Amino acid sequence: MNVERPGGGVLAVSEAGDPGGRPVISISGSPGGALLYDLHDRDAQAKGIRLLGYDRPGYGASTRRPGRTVADAAVDVGAIADALELERFAVWGISGGGPHALACAALLGDRVVAAASLAGVAPFDAEDLQWFAGMGDENVQEFTLATHGPDELEPMLRGAAEHIVAGGPQGMAAELRTLLSAIDSAAFGGALGEFIHANMSAALAPGVEGWLDDDVAFVSPWGFDVAGIEVPVLIWQGVDDRFVPSAHGEWLGRHVPGAETHVSEHDGHLTLYERRVPEVHDWLLQRF
Repeated sequence: MNVERPGGGVLAVSEAGDPGGRPVISISGSPGGALLYDLHDRDAQAKGIRLLGYDRPGYGASTRRPGRTVADAAVDVGAIADALELERFAVWGISGGGPHALACAALLGDRVVAAASLAGVAPFDAEDLQWFAGMGDENVQEFTLATHGPDELEPMLRGAAEHIVAGGPQGMAAELRTLLSAIDSAAFGGALGEFIHANMSAALAPGVEGWLDDDVAFVSPWGFDVAGIEVPVLIWQGVDDRFVPSAHGEWLGRHVPGAETHVSEHDGHLTLYERRVPEVHDWLLQRF
């Protein structure tokens, strides 16, 4: 379904789980969109969760909004909640979705029951964080180009998107080779790799604009201060994560008031998709 966004355009929304359950909005990584993983769907059905996803502007069927900030995600999620008549809801975001989930926690008040960030990046301007330390070469190159502006970043993303979409899960794994630790390489096989490839391919179908806008937003001022978050927040990060090093989760744990933080020695980045979302669902449900 499509939801009208304030200021014009539409947001494409997907739904899974229990239609009559507690509403939980899932925010995908970058690049990524509205598709929901079967494992998460089954978990939501079993626990009475109405699981919702959406294409951020510029991805999939959602209208692009050039120059958007991380904070603008709160406007998008608020519009979705209004359209679906959700008084209160929980939200979780993974990888590039993590900052957008935190934006909802910071800016939508007590309408957000609780929020979770899994493998999410910290603000680029964090003074007490070496932002690139421990990050794989592809991401270092990508975000460095993002600091130079969209004109320098776009050619790289176009090349990466072509290989990701055309190469299938195996080609995608080759494209991400410096980012995949051994534990993440193992997790990427089978159903998870097929889902991530399908989700990225659908998100990138109209082009790389959504990915481009995400990256520029991450390395720009977010538009809110995580220290101002007043709702319960859960943070999960894996020690063996080369996409978003665990220091990012540790930083968020220190700076988000009252955050419950788990930095797992048994996880990387992609393993959080496979292993930790059911635990996150349990945690969020307890806050309703």
